[in-house]
Amino acid sequence: MTLVHGGGDRASNHTSFVVDQLGLAIVAGEYPPETMIPLDPDLCEMFGVSRTVVREAKKTLIAKGLIQSKAKVGTQVRPADGWNMFDQDVMRWHASVKNPTRYYEELFEIRMIFEPAAAAQAAGRVNQIDCDDLFSLCDALENAESRADFALADYEFHKQVLRLSGNRFLQSLGDLVQTALYSLFMSESVATFPERRKTVVDRHRTVAAAIASGVPAEAQDAMRRVINDGYRNALPDKAAPAS
Repeated sequence: MTLVHGGGDRASNHTSFVVDQLGLAIVAGEYPPETMIPLDPDLCEMFGVSRTVVREAKKTLIAKGLIQSKAKVGTQVRPADGWNMFDQDVMRWHASVKNPTRYYEELFEIRMIFEPAAAAQAAGRVNQIDCDDLFSLCDALENAESRADFALADYEFHKQVLRLSGNRFLQSLGDLVQTALYSLFMSESVATFPERRKTVVDRHRTVAAAIASGVPAEAQDAMRRVINDGYRNALPDKAAPAS
């Protein structure tokens, strides 16, 4: 049993590797939409894996919307508007490419649509315990000892706002926010982070206070400012998304 399990782990790791390499290459444009990816034997040689691994990797990429297989034709890259942009791997690959400007623009656009609305919803639903949790997360932001700790506290704050909205669809977007904030964290200059830190904390406290006050419009506006600040930091030469 142990040997079989170990072999399965190795196969799974190989499949994940192939998925990651092919997915990143597709998103980076190495295989443009409507072109063919290499044939299975060529992929086996490229990655040093079995045909089983290649087939499983292709199934995963098909599920993510990146490729499609056609009988007697081969495996073709799908147009970018058919990709599953809510998939965490797809988002991570976009953040890893050389010039992810369009990705950041779209990411902040979708956040601007649902996060201020979630904050407004939360303002009409919360109790004191919920508000205490939000302010505690603001304290965690302020007292974070590393940028990684800061990023985690930031994500937990936004996730909590989505939860407090009471809307399960909004809550399910937490992974999207996590990936967005991680991408922003990775793009941010280490040199400018310390000076921005207090502003970020203050903006989040304003969101928490607005939600605690029970005024949806104030909570909505406060969250818009948080997102706009993040956008301007990620793309300083671009105009902020419409609010």
